[in-house]
Amino acid sequence: MISKENIQIVQSTVPLLETSISKITQVFYQRLFKNHPQLKNVFNMTHQAKGSQPEALARAVFMYARHIAQPEVLEKAITAIAEKHVSLSVTPAQYEVVGTNLLAAIQEVLGEDVATPTVIDAWAAAYHQLAQILSNAEEQRYVKRAVATGGFRGQKPFVITQKVQESQSITSFYLKPKDGQPAPYFIPGQYVAITVDIPGESHQHTRNYSLSSVHRADYLRISVKKEGLVSHYLHEQIKVGDEILVGMPAGVFTLQDTQNPVVLMAGGVGITPLFSMYQHLIAHTHRQVTFIQCALNSEVHAFKNESFGLANEQAKVITVYNEPTAQDQLHDQYDYDGLLTAEILSPYIDSQAEFYFCGPKAFMQHTLALLSLLGVNDDRIYYEFFGPSGELEKPTIDPQVAL
Repeated sequence: MISKENIQIVQSTVPLLETSISKITQVFYQRLFKNHPQLKNVFNMTHQAKGSQPEALARAVFMYARHIAQPEVLEKAITAIAEKHVSLSVTPAQYEVVGTNLLAAIQEVLGEDVATPTVIDAWAAAYHQLAQILSNAEEQRYVKRAVATGGFRGQKPFVITQKVQESQSITSFYLKPKDGQPAPYFIPGQYVAITVDIPGESHQHTRNYSLSSVHRADYLRISVKKEGLVSHYLHEQIKVGDEILVGMPAGVFTLQDTQNPVVLMAGGVGITPLFSMYQHLIAHTHRQVTFIQCALNSEVHAFKNESFGLANEQAKVITVYNEPTAQDQLHDQYDYDGLLTAEILSPYIDSQAEFYFCGPKAFMQHTLALLSLLGVNDDRIYYEFFGPSGELEKPTIDPQVAL
């Protein structure tokens, strides 16, 4: 347990962190990958290059320092981090490596006059407390999931048994455990980490992909948009019969255990976790479901036929195309054109409905603004970021534009 004195010292550095934390995290990652290049196998180096991963770490460190005396305030964030770490098979030894390099980065950026031995010792105690909280939470998950049907610890080989093109940009990959064991159980909305060896690359690459089907005993399914190094490799080079490493399913973007109506809102490839939820809701519940699928047009609209094939009195599908093709217009293959609006959403707003959405950040920002405009309480809104966790603000939105 961290001492009150160390808590006070860490909190006294919060003003400095506001101006220096971005630089600290940049220096941290530079040191980490220089001293421990094998960790490039775990971290998404694309997110590193874009700066989104350092930004996410900066935000997490700053929030921890601000609330260090009340770690329960961060329970939701800690749960999400623990889930991500479980998917990546993070170990206690890696926490030690991270801690050493983070403290060195703090000292390098703030300088010895500010980052005195007393300050560094306080931060070491703070980091140790956080690492212990996360390690304990992760170990509980490792143990519980390893003994479940199809469960295991770490990663193991899976075989690609099918590749199915869902749209011009999205392909599904069916993954079967090589050892013949059942596929691990997962909750709709969760994801898995996969690790691949790409020819010509100096290290392995690990990515998280949402599971896009309901649980099946014999396979997992991920559906991947072709837009980056790993996804191009999966689309263009990997073949049926090839093997990849897969971790245990994880994630906190899951359905609440209620009987309330559900509105699912997907933007582009953000449909993947929501389609898993949609299938589950129809197969295993009696909840009313409205599935709003937003895409550029039918050419890049994944799971359209499957979605409408499952629709019934319980479940309704609405299609919104931002740039419908001539064929879309000719055959009336969508319900609305343009962006998602309050007018589209308003028939499904009631005091009990829960709203789940996923997609590009701009889509999620817009969707959150619409829900706020329509008076939906925060405790009925759930969303998922692809990549490092971010923040969504509620921007002012012109009601006339929204309508």
